[in-house]
Amino acid sequence: MGSRTVRRVLTMASAGVLIGAGLVACGTDAKFVNGQGEEEPPESIASISVGPEDGTEKAPVSTEIDIEVTDGELSEVVLQSAEGDTVEGRMRADGSSWVPTSPLSYDTTYTATVTALDEFEIPEVQETTFSTMSSPSNRVWGSLWNGSEYEYGQAVPIMLDFDRSFSVPEEERANVERRLFVESDPAQPGAWHWFSGNHLEYRPKDYWQPGTVITVRFGLGGLPLGGDLYGETDINSTIKIGADARVVEVDNSTKTMTAKKNGEVVKTMPVSLGKASTPSYYGTMVVMEKLEETVFDTTNEPGCDGKEDGENCYITDIEWAQRLTWSGQFIHSAPWSVGDQGVRNVSHGCINASPSDSEWIFNFTRIGDPVVVTGTEVPLPYGDGFTAWDLTWEDFLAGSYLPPPDTTTSEQN
Repeated sequence: MGSRTVRRVLTMASAGVLIGAGLVACGTDAKFVNGQGEEEPPESIASISVGPEDGTEKAPVSTEIDIEVTDGELSEVVLQSAEGDTVEGRMRADGSSWVPTSPLSYDTTYTATVTALDEFEIPEVQETTFSTMSSPSNRVWGSLWNGSEYEYGQAVPIMLDFDRSFSVPEEERANVERRLFVESDPAQPGAWHWFSGNHLEYRPKDYWQPGTVITVRFGLGGLPLGGDLYGETDINSTIKIGADARVVEVDNSTKTMTAKKNGEVVKTMPVSLGKASTPSYYGTMVVMEKLEETVFDTTNEPGCDGKEDGENCYITDIEWAQRLTWSGQFIHSAPWSVGDQGVRNVSHGCINASPSDSEWIFNFTRIGDPVVVTGTEVPLPYGDGFTAWDLTWEDFLAGSYLPPPDTTTSEQN
C-alpha cells in the first residue's frame, strides 16, 4: 500500500501562466475553471516519495521519514501521533530523510504529512501512516566517553562504546553510523572509525580548532543493531575544546620533551625513554588520563608471578602520571633517573622526567592533548590508547562504513 496523495484547491499565484484552456484571466487572482464554470484545483508537477510505506506496522522507534522530491522543493514535514501530538525534527544535511529529535514512542500510530512546491508554488502533499513496535526487552547500552564538564585538548576523539559482550554486525554498522550525529562550531567535517565491533572513534581531518564546541546526539534509542537487539537510549552531549592549541613533542635523538602552545615553544625538558629491552613507542598519542599520585604494580604481569625482582617486576609510587597507552606507557616523575635524563634511555617504556618538569608538564597539558614521539624503535600499536591521530586521514576513513564526509557542512549525518 503506497503513500496517500492529497492535493489542495487554491488560486493560481503566478500571473500570466497559461495551463490548459480554463484560464479565464491574467493576474494574481486567476482561477482554473472547467467547461461548466466550476473551479478546479491546479495540479502540481512536483512528485513526492515518502517512507515508511503507508500502513507499515512494528516500525522501530528510530524510524525516520524518508523523502524524495522531484520537480519541486520540499516545503514542510509534519509528523503527528494519532493523539494529535506533534513530533519535532529536522532534515538531514543530505536531504534524504527527516529525523525526529528524539525516539518515537512504542506502540503508537503516526501520520507524516509531507508538502513540496513546484516551480509555480503549487503544492503537492503526501501522507503516510505507520505504527511503531512494542518495547523490546533485548536492548544494548551505548556510552559516550567524553564528558561535558571538561575542556579537552585539540586531539581528543569522540568515543562511543557498546557493551563489551556485544559486537555490532558489519552489515549494521553503516546504519549505526548514520544515527551518530556530530556537529561542530566552527564547522570541521569528520568521520567515524571502527576500532572494533563495540568501540568507534570520531575525529576531523586535522586537530580540532581551539575553542570548538561539538554537539553530539547518538540516536541509538530503539535502533535495530542486528540479531533482534536494539539500542537502549539516545545520548546527547556538548563537548568543548580548549581555547589554545597545545602539543607535546618527544624526540628520542635528543632525549628532550618540548611543550608548544599555539605553535610556539614554551619549555624544553630532558627526558629518558624506554631502554632497548622495553622501548617507548613512536607515533601520535593522546593524553588519556592524569593522576597526581598513583602506584605502578607490574607484579601481576606475565613472568612476575606476584613477586618483585627490582627490575621488571616492581611496585612503585609515582607522581604526575599522564597515561598515553592502555598497555602502560606514561609521562611521569622519575627522580631515580634524573642523571640519565637527556643522556640515555633507562625506563620500562615510559617518558621519565624530573619531579619539577613532570609537575610542570602535568599542569600544562589537558586530557586530549597530542603527544608526538619520534625516533624510537617500535611503532605505536593500533588501538593501544586513543590512536585515531596515529592513522593517516585516508586510513582513518577506511574504518568507516559510510562515504567520506561532505566538507561543506559541519553536520556529518
